[in-house]
Parts: sequence; structure tokens; C-alpha cells
Amino acid sequence: MGAVSGVDPDAYRRAVGRFATGVTVVTTVAGGTDQAMTANAFTSVSLEPVLVLVCLDKDARVHDAVLASGTWGVSVLTEGARPAAQWFASVGRPVHGQLARVPHHRGPATGVALLDDALATLEVATRAVHDGGDHSIVVGEVLAVATPVAEAGPLLWHRGRYRGLAR
Repeated sequence: MGAVSGVDPDAYRRAVGRFATGVTVVTTVAGGTDQAMTANAFTSVSLEPVLVLVCLDKDARVHDAVLASGTWGVSVLTEGARPAAQWFASVGRPVHGQLARVPHHRGPATGVALLDDALATLEVATRAVHDGGDHSIVVGEVLAVATPVAEAGPLLWHRGRYRGLAR
């Protein structure tokens, strides 16, 4: 049985919201249908082997699709990709054709959709899934990487808003 912290969830959200994170779009193909969602809970885990993780809300459609497919993509977004981040974060968007409005290509290692104007893309195979409360922590081995956009600032999430780096 886990400990009960007594921490107010809104206070917690405000506190962790002060930690700036990059913004990604996680994609997969399950049952012949592309799935995608905006995620900022993504990080590098290991260099040997090359591992990353993403935390997926258990209620999100892409959660079950990633677990079923076993392969997924990560597109690290540029400042100019705010509309894509907002679209893939919107609740109730259609399942079919959700990638139609965003330029993308298929990854050579997995066939998942990767955004064309990403700072970096990764193709990943799931190695482990851990319970993380209302999220699953999905650890995957990186199968392929690319850096399609050389010169652009990253899209960040800080204090509940999309932001760019001050230059």
C-alpha cells in the first residue's frame, strides 16, 4: 500500500509547472490507424542500451495504442510547432485522419508517423511498462534517430503555457 501524501493536487501542479520541459508528439500505429498525442513527460534514460521513456495518461487513446503496437515515435517540437502541439493535446479530436493537417513522414525503422519540422525524431520499441499512478511509464529502446531541423528553437511548456527560449 502506498503512502498518502496529503499534498493538494492543485498546489502540486503549480509547483511542478515551474519546471520547464520540452514538448513532443508521441505517435504510433495500432490496428492500421495512426494515433498521436502531445507529451512533455519524455526523457532520455540510458546510453547503453539507448533508452528513453514517456509517461502516458492511462485514459488517453494513444496509451492503449502504444502498448498494443509495441513501437512508437517521438517528434521533438520547434517553437513554430505550437499549433501541432495544441492540436494533438486537444481532447475529442477525431481518431481517423488526425495527422492529415500536420506534415509528416513514415519512420524507416517502424513505419510510425514522424513530424517533418521536428528538431529531432526517434523511433522506439517498448522494452518495459511500469505503473505510474494515473500514467504508465513506457520505457523503450531507440531504434532510429534523426535531426531534420537544424536551426530552430525548442517549444517549451512552463507554468501551463507554451513558450520559446528567450534569446
